[in-house]
Amino acid sequence: MEAAPFTPPTSSFKTPSISSSSSLISLSKNFSRNHPPSKFKSPRNLSVRASTDDSVVTLLDYGAGNVRSVRNAIRHLGFHIKDVQTPKDILNARRLIFPGVGAFAPAMDVLNNTGMGEALCTYIQNDRPFLGICLGLQLLFESSEENGPVGGLGLIPGVVGRFDSSNGFRVPHIGWNALQITKDSEILDDIGNRHVYFVHSYRAMPSNENKEWISSTCNYGDEFIASVRKGKVHAVQFHPEKSGDVGLSVLRRFLLPNSSLTEKRTERKASKLAKRVIACLDVRTNDKGDLVVTKGDQYDVREHAEKNEVRNLGKPVELAGKYYEDGADEVSFLNITGFRDFPLGDLPMLQVLRSASENVFVPLTVGGGIRDFTDSNDRYYSSLEVASEYFRSGADKISIGSDAVHAAEEYLKTKVKTGKSSIEQISRVYGNQAVVVSIDPRRVYLNDPSDVEFKSIRLTNPGPNGEEYAWYQCTINGGREGRPIGAYELAKSVEELGAGEILLNCIDCDGQGKGFDIDLIKMISDAVSIPVIASSGAGAVEHFSDVFSKTNASAALAAGIFHRKEVPIRSVKEHLLKEGIEVRI
Repeated sequence: MEAAPFTPPTSSFKTPSISSSSSLISLSKNFSRNHPPSKFKSPRNLSVRASTDDSVVTLLDYGAGNVRSVRNAIRHLGFHIKDVQTPKDILNARRLIFPGVGAFAPAMDVLNNTGMGEALCTYIQNDRPFLGICLGLQLLFESSEENGPVGGLGLIPGVVGRFDSSNGFRVPHIGWNALQITKDSEILDDIGNRHVYFVHSYRAMPSNENKEWISSTCNYGDEFIASVRKGKVHAVQFHPEKSGDVGLSVLRRFLLPNSSLTEKRTERKASKLAKRVIACLDVRTNDKGDLVVTKGDQYDVREHAEKNEVRNLGKPVELAGKYYEDGADEVSFLNITGFRDFPLGDLPMLQVLRSASENVFVPLTVGGGIRDFTDSNDRYYSSLEVASEYFRSGADKISIGSDAVHAAEEYLKTKVKTGKSSIEQISRVYGNQAVVVSIDPRRVYLNDPSDVEFKSIRLTNPGPNGEEYAWYQCTINGGREGRPIGAYELAKSVEELGAGEILLNCIDCDGQGKGFDIDLIKMISDAVSIPVIASSGAGAVEHFSDVFSKTNASAALAAGIFHRKEVPIRSVKEHLLKEGIEVRI
């Protein structure tokens, strides 16, 4: 993920507290978009002395975004972590991992200003064990167009450029894609035509000048560099810490290069970007005060019985782990309880994320409550501070709902991007690939599309009174309040404001089990160039193939049918494969 800027330290790299987000905002505002390209200075003769502890991994964690997942993966494999504090820590590392959360230009600023870049070049040029992830790969190149042009470390020939969305491919590139391995890479030996997880908007392209480095490529509109290898130096554009057991095998191969790993993985036929199947967990406190996973029926989460209790379908961390084992491509947590009285550091969902990310190595999204708020101690928190703490607790993406509706309404009135909305602030600091906007519309039936100013569509199935048309009114506050904006207008607006993905719900279909609202999903997925996640209404495996074959949805999400074990995730994927729809197995 190349969009969260480094926090420039005064003397050492430290993991920030929630208050550090102000420095992130300041850096984002003050960094010049016309940053001049500069060739990285040749390193002085610096001595390299490796640590003698085989169990220690040195981690270059610069204090932004979700690096917790990399830490958890390293610990899961039985290793200890030493954080980089000074350039000397890089030079003395036995093995060094540079996680991929950051923006190219601010990252180079930090590397240049702290001496870290010089030490990093010396370390790599001495053929020391190195693994760069995402941004950690991109920084090795000569320059990048992101916030640029901006000079890179210059170790690999080439320029990092943005994906071209004019050819119909959605940007950011989000999801599970296939690799084409071009040479012996060592760390990719266990992949064998299986999908790995990407999330990025910029990429490096193969050329005659850099072909000696390339160990694999990936096709997404164009063929781009997915990994490089020269000697003991490796870097990957994908995220191994989010690529399930396949990704863990990449990390294991890097950390244990001389071990006799004999496990043979079943060959798959991954060839392109897979359609994603996402498990959603609606989390709230029940009447006893315990956090539970629940499920609504048109957003009503209480049982229609004498006690009228909140539906309790399990514990969030346990269910997240189960869905990871079952093959979910992502796990999404939706916080549907207001926790306004809590200090930010004590929010219950933060602990859910921390615990889930210890054993769930696929992307985690969290939504609900991503907004400015003041706690019971009169402490004010910006939406950026809230998002920052979620990222540091293990979230890869955050989902914004009601706050996005208000921002879009204001933008449609003024046509001015103020930079103050939660979408703009968070996407500027963490990148648009980290921001999902959750849209919660309901149908309003029409006899004549000219009756409203909003985008309406002809329905496949007429309304209850034979109406042929409908527009989709957006709602806030869990569907309780309708707003004067349509789903089409909202989707177009939030894309312009910086959202990288849309989670498209439908109140009319929620909990009904009769299938997704194909009319709605087709309208929105055709209107935007960012990925769209279809949600609400799945009740059978055929509903998933239906939405993927009839719309441009990139993913489909379900909740109740998974919680109640009516339709297992594995059954969904087996059905999709039989229908010729590529999925990750």
